[in-house]
Amino acid sequence: METEESIDLAWDNLLNEIVKLFGKKPDLNGVLFMIGVQELGKGIKNFSKEEKQDLMHIAICKVLSLSEFYELEGIDEEGWPHWKLVKKLPFFDLLGQEKLLKMHIIEYFEKEVFN
Repeated sequence: METEESIDLAWDNLLNEIVKLFGKKPDLNGVLFMIGVQELGKGIKNFSKEEKQDLMHIAICKVLSLSEFYELEGIDEEGWPHWKLVKKLPFFDLLGQEKLLKMHIIEYFEKEVFN
């Protein structure tokens, strides 16, 4: 597993790249929202509060699918992806959950965006 320092450095580098692209530094939820919008593939629009929550869920499932925790089940008639849990997530406290997400988000951007 990566060290906390290497994850923090990679996370800061990722946020700096996002600032270069969008001119604003997002927090973890902002990055998840961006991934959700990307994965939905419908472009930027005004989303309802429920849709924003769904987008963040899509993002979490997508990034955790990189370690095979989730699997894409399919796309519904409105074009929204649906995921299923296929491997039980390990128990983490809040900081551990954040670290796990950051590691997978960094990997997502390396593989899917900045490749």
